[in-house]
Amino acid sequence: MAVTAQPHPRLTVDEFFALPGEQRHTQLIDGEIVVNAPSGRHQRILLWLAYELETFRRAHPGLGEPGLEMDVPVGEFNVYLPDLWWSTPERVPGPLRFDGMPDLAVEICSPSTWRFDVGTKKDGYEAAGLPELWLVDTEADRVIVHRRSTPDAHRFDDTIEVGAGEHLTTPLLPGLTLDVAELFDR
Repeated sequence: MAVTAQPHPRLTVDEFFALPGEQRHTQLIDGEIVVNAPSGRHQRILLWLAYELETFRRAHPGLGEPGLEMDVPVGEFNVYLPDLWWSTPERVPGPLRFDGMPDLAVEICSPSTWRFDVGTKKDGYEAAGLPELWLVDTEADRVIVHRRSTPDAHRFDDTIEVGAGEHLTTPLLPGLTLDVAELFDR
């Protein structure tokens, strides 16, 4: 007699948020719970980026604010947890999570989640209207930027790669210039 595995039911966003306890470094991707195990380098890069964005915020009050690991519900079966985000005053998150999209999401390479970041999550962010996504590739020391060329663009229609010797900028934050070599010197 053959035994076949029963398909594992997918969790919905509501079921994920109803789970007991704190779900640290945990997200829901296509109805499956995915736990991120960030490396030391991942954390050092995250800390540097967060410091730079917070320094920019202090120098430019009123443009918005950065934050770390805030739940971003995307559709019925996804709750993304960007490593870092920037939100203008019009897109401020609620006390526990975003009700929509931030303006910028930053995902830093972790072996446990990178395949999701460059695939499923990128596609989900794009479909949900995220204006800009930075994928920080710690293996190749480059940042892949996906953005919309105009606010009403239906998809990410501008993709650039920024590496050592170059500077990362964004039209979302006029005046912000990040030295990519310094970013990866962690």
